[in-house]
Amino acid sequence: MAWGSLLLLLGLLAAPGRGDPGPLEDVVIDRYFIPKVCLREAQMGDFIRYHYNGTFKDGQKFDSSYDRGATVAGVVGVGRLITGMDRGLQGMCVNERRHLIVPPHLGYGSIGVAGMIPPDATLYFDVIMLDIWNKEDKLQITTLHKPERCNRTVENSDFVRYHYNGTLLDGTHFDSRYRDTYDTYVGTGWLIKGMDEGLLGMCAGEKRRIIIPPFLAYGEKGYGTVIPPQASLVFDVLLVDLHNPKDGISLEHLEVPASCKRKAVTGDFVRYHYNGTLMDGMLFDSSYSRNHTYDTYIGKGYVIPGMDQGLQGVCVGEKRRIIVPPHLGYGENGAGNKIPGSAVLIFDIHVIDFHNPLDSVEIETLSRPEGCNVTTQERDFVRYHYNCSLLDGTNNSPATADWYEVGGGPRQVIDGLNTGLLNMCVGEKRVIIIPPHLGHGENGARGVPGSAVLRFEVELLSREEGVPEGYLFIWHGDPPANLYEDMDLNKDGEIPPEEFSTFIKAQLTEGKGRLMPSSDPETVIADMFQNQDRNQDGKITAEELKLKSDEDQERIHEEL
Repeated sequence: MAWGSLLLLLGLLAAPGRGDPGPLEDVVIDRYFIPKVCLREAQMGDFIRYHYNGTFKDGQKFDSSYDRGATVAGVVGVGRLITGMDRGLQGMCVNERRHLIVPPHLGYGSIGVAGMIPPDATLYFDVIMLDIWNKEDKLQITTLHKPERCNRTVENSDFVRYHYNGTLLDGTHFDSRYRDTYDTYVGTGWLIKGMDEGLLGMCAGEKRRIIIPPFLAYGEKGYGTVIPPQASLVFDVLLVDLHNPKDGISLEHLEVPASCKRKAVTGDFVRYHYNGTLMDGMLFDSSYSRNHTYDTYIGKGYVIPGMDQGLQGVCVGEKRRIIVPPHLGYGENGAGNKIPGSAVLIFDIHVIDFHNPLDSVEIETLSRPEGCNVTTQERDFVRYHYNCSLLDGTNNSPATADWYEVGGGPRQVIDGLNTGLLNMCVGEKRVIIIPPHLGHGENGARGVPGSAVLRFEVELLSREEGVPEGYLFIWHGDPPANLYEDMDLNKDGEIPPEEFSTFIKAQLTEGKGRLMPSSDPETVIADMFQNQDRNQDGKITAEELKLKSDEDQERIHEEL
């Protein structure tokens, strides 16, 4: 007979023998170790698992579950054990240790067990309780931590990623998943029933303790060598994230500008900052850390599908949260070593600006003087105040531009600003929005990032009618018939710089001509002299003046 069956022979062997059983004694119980926390005590009808050593009074061992390498499992208090053991096990807590002394009439009586336990033997048991459950038990769930923000909880058919520690009820560790996550569907039979139920209603970031009775776990068979038959299981679970294969992206509008004249659509080029995190808050990427926006076309497949969708309809300056399920992110394979497979991604974005490659300059007139009938034209010279900034308001730089030739060449300003300065009245104020292909392009400029949309606030201070391209001075009427003689003030047959300057200034004073507008007229006059002085000998001869005049006439004729 196997020793493991000794305690189950009450019906056959515990009947009174013919001899005198001796004085009637009850079982003696010594609770020599009681755990500080006792959530439950074994009661009649409970199913229990325990280890024991059985000896006689002299210390000789007659049985041990340890020696067999398997715990004893059974129902307590219903006559399936010897009476002394039935009584001695009741009221025990998990991990409690007891010494039990069982008198013969509560053990194997006057018959004993042939070759194993002599008649009228008092039995000594050293017992540790490992597990207690009842067929009426339900799943026990304790919430250890729940995040303040929980927009969604686990439902059947969701796919979840979680960490866990798994122990038996006595604290024996059998499994852990913290190096990576355990990834599975809920409510589809991929998990034991107790875990399927225990994960329902969890939030991402929530921690739970789930105690699962054996009939909702691995039951009578157990699992391998780590989970014995009829074992209650304890799982400490941290839910990392969840999604459903039917999910689309989820949007949260964190900050929307009061004024939004335009929203991004497919084909627009967007510049934005972002922080990218997993659902447990782990940061996997940030444009802020690189101090550079992420720049891309949307709706063209240059980014993951979830971002392509999530950027649709954004306003300049908007902040929004885009939650991307894995099938619209990096899928089952993840990306690099920071985005695991099947991970839900959260992007907190701030849109700096966007434009379309087909955009033209956008002009908004803030104020325009009444009765304005003269406006800036190509080749006019203008002075203006301006503030230049990016669309998010950064890089603001107030300044005054001094005598810029509108539409002149080579360009002194970006094409978009040149366009925005046309058809302005003196005193008019404008806002000019310039897309990058009419600004500083993909490469940007000092203080201007690549592909940036620019915003100019402009006030036109003054305007002067321009001169034809390549000219520094033009006559308001016909020039003097004897130009050289009039210019040669001391009549010595040559014109030095001083005489040339004096003559030109006199024409300006008398209103007979005008210079190209400049903050330094002396420099313009000096340039005019250099153009006339072909021999570069510091004086203008009649021959030189005639050649230059003939060339000018020919050039004007060609232009006409």
